[in-house]
Amino acid sequence: MNGKVMPSVAIHQEGRPSHPGSRGVRVALYTFGCRLNQAETAVIEQSFRRSGYQVVDIGEPADVVVINTCTVTENGDADTRRLIHRVVRKNPETRIALIGCQAQVQRDKLLQMPNVHWVVGNADKMDFLSILQQGLPEEPVVRVSTIPRTSFTIPVAGIDPRHTRANLKIQDGCDFFCSFCEIPFARGRARSREFEDILREARQLVAAGHHELVLTGINIGTYADNGRTITDVITALMEIPDLWRLRISSIEPTTIPDDILNLMRQESKLCRHLHVPLQSGSNRILQQMKRKYRAEEFAQFIRSVSQKVPGICLGTDVIVGFPGETDEDFAETYRLLKELPLAYFHVFRYSRRDHAPSRHYHPPVDWHTIRRRSRQLRELSARKRRLYYQQFIGRWETVLFEQQKGDAWTGLTDTYIRVKVQSKRRLHNQLLPVRLNRIDGQTMIGTLP
Repeated sequence: MNGKVMPSVAIHQEGRPSHPGSRGVRVALYTFGCRLNQAETAVIEQSFRRSGYQVVDIGEPADVVVINTCTVTENGDADTRRLIHRVVRKNPETRIALIGCQAQVQRDKLLQMPNVHWVVGNADKMDFLSILQQGLPEEPVVRVSTIPRTSFTIPVAGIDPRHTRANLKIQDGCDFFCSFCEIPFARGRARSREFEDILREARQLVAAGHHELVLTGINIGTYADNGRTITDVITALMEIPDLWRLRISSIEPTTIPDDILNLMRQESKLCRHLHVPLQSGSNRILQQMKRKYRAEEFAQFIRSVSQKVPGICLGTDVIVGFPGETDEDFAETYRLLKELPLAYFHVFRYSRRDHAPSRHYHPPVDWHTIRRRSRQLRELSARKRRLYYQQFIGRWETVLFEQQKGDAWTGLTDTYIRVKVQSKRRLHNQLLPVRLNRIDGQTMIGTLP
């Protein structure tokens, strides 16, 4: 966003009075995909609020619906289509804006969908408010530009009143070009946010009541701005007085410096939690994926982290059904995941992407085999999570409480354990000690002092 506000133009809707500028115009926003998308949607929403628009939930009647799209998998594409049809069935007059990753790489397909008036790629989506203020065009507006490889700023803080934690964008894009991934085409090449701009937004988020911040980006470990690294970002953020916790989102294993692990061991503000993608435990498949490590190197790294940071929660991603994945390739992945001190893993079925080199790879793995292998890994992940949780039974851990349902409150430990307690007190956004008593599925049941 460039800070230039264009003159407001009334948006006309059949059966409703026209509204001067933003007054009375209802906007709903919805986010698919990663934490980075969530961070960006929060910024866009705040821009609307500051300009006088009425922001409503996605299920309520809205003049404009803004959908921040994801294109990492086929499911992301399908989710967008389903949401569009649901919105149009409920309110045929709604005008839809599709922004983000799908818009960047699938604009022609998106323009064929009902009620789509704007298709705005990643280079321009943070300027969508200005685009909307130019008025409703007779033909759909398409803004899909080349993404510049320059450092960036975000002038509006992504304050999110619906959530306790806030996502803080520090980086965008990727230079790794894994063969299964089209993110470098959808998000552009790696670039970093200006260091001081990160600190400015962080202070504003904390002042607004977000006491836990989650660092987000596409490849955050590659952060670089005028000689500053991700370690410098973390060190500076931890000096913010009312910030209680700082959490690192998904980060590539080859980009994690020892300095971060040392800080994690020494500083209570830095959460003992890392999500480090593996993708496959087969060296043959890793080579085909164009990953930057071998299975043995990944294993050595994970074991080293587990020893350096006691109690750390380590999660990973794994792709099932990459073209050419044999039974032995899958068995190697299964064995590695079983042996490593991992607390959980996210299992993704391979998706053919139009811009990813693996679309030309053969042979494809049949759907039934992918489903069977995915089920096996998810069952293993559930067992690994339970094993990880068991070490915390009877221990006191601090929990940042987020949500209430009846008399039950839930929140997270710094080690990413979701904890539920019974209390008639209001615990929202409080950081409290909790005794962890037992395991209940993917949560732990605890008691307050």
